[in-house]
Amino acid sequence: MNVLIAFLTSLLCYILFYLFLRRRQAAKEALRQRMAKLENTGSGESQDSSDEENGIGLPAFRFVKIIAKQLRKIHNYADLDFRMQQADWPLLGSEFIVIIFSIGLLLGGILFLLTLQSLNLFLGIGVGVFSGLFYLSRSIRIRRQRFVNQLGDCLMMVANALRAGFSFMQAMELVSREMDAPLGSEFRKVIGEMNVGSSLEKALSNMSKRMESSDFDLVVTAVLIQRQVGGNLSQILDTISDTIRERIRMKAEILTLTAQGRFSGLILLALPFVVCGFIMVMNPGYLQPMLSSTAGKIALLLGMILEFIGYVIIKRIVNIDCA
Repeated sequence: MNVLIAFLTSLLCYILFYLFLRRRQAAKEALRQRMAKLENTGSGESQDSSDEENGIGLPAFRFVKIIAKQLRKIHNYADLDFRMQQADWPLLGSEFIVIIFSIGLLLGGILFLLTLQSLNLFLGIGVGVFSGLFYLSRSIRIRRQRFVNQLGDCLMMVANALRAGFSFMQAMELVSREMDAPLGSEFRKVIGEMNVGSSLEKALSNMSKRMESSDFDLVVTAVLIQRQVGGNLSQILDTISDTIRERIRMKAEILTLTAQGRFSGLILLALPFVVCGFIMVMNPGYLQPMLSSTAGKIALLLGMILEFIGYVIIKRIVNIDCA
């Protein structure tokens, strides 16, 4: 029961963290739209509500920003800042560190108060930090996959725009307006970098680093070569678009064929924990000898290690690289 309460508390914390991110992203988008409107109308109306839009008016976030500012004086979080850009989270790396450690401390504090064991305090902190890093990696992976799925339609739109007489810059602006995130937002970043003096090569290279997509690397290479030696860029993009669509179709077919193996791996990993949880609820004293004796704890640890090894082996068998 104590573990269940701690788990539900942790889940609630991450739900609040998710809602907080959505609120900041919505505020960021609203601010971008107002800035675009001001550029179109030429108005010089002042905007003094940026702090409120970004959630800085919230006491909790003011605390996060203060601690994060002190952390940046001690250590450079450039790598984690870049991960925030990859996930498109409106946070700095130091702010993310403060948030996940705060969640870990909350979870560890609840476990400590419920069990009065100091080890659970550090266990809760570790679970909170690991969960935050896992959520970050998962968000980056999902965003990257959405980007690849949109890339074929994007290249077709760019190719059609070039055939209609648009320049490549105008075609990118069209994509940034018409395509949904993440592709549309990434092209807006490229245009923003070019507007402040960056070259097209540098802006596309930064976008390629953020997305880490071999498909988009092919697009960037084709565009840069065409700018140097010339050629029919719309025809090149059509060919690349067909190639990307075929690769996406092939990956989907492979995922379908390996679905049974991947599901078997998840069952293998989850079944022992589900059975133990069911036994602890129905007959709490049944597993007590194993949980209280040294030999039982060693057996549990070995069992968990072997379960994890089996899951990794199944994962590597069914994970077929299509790159």
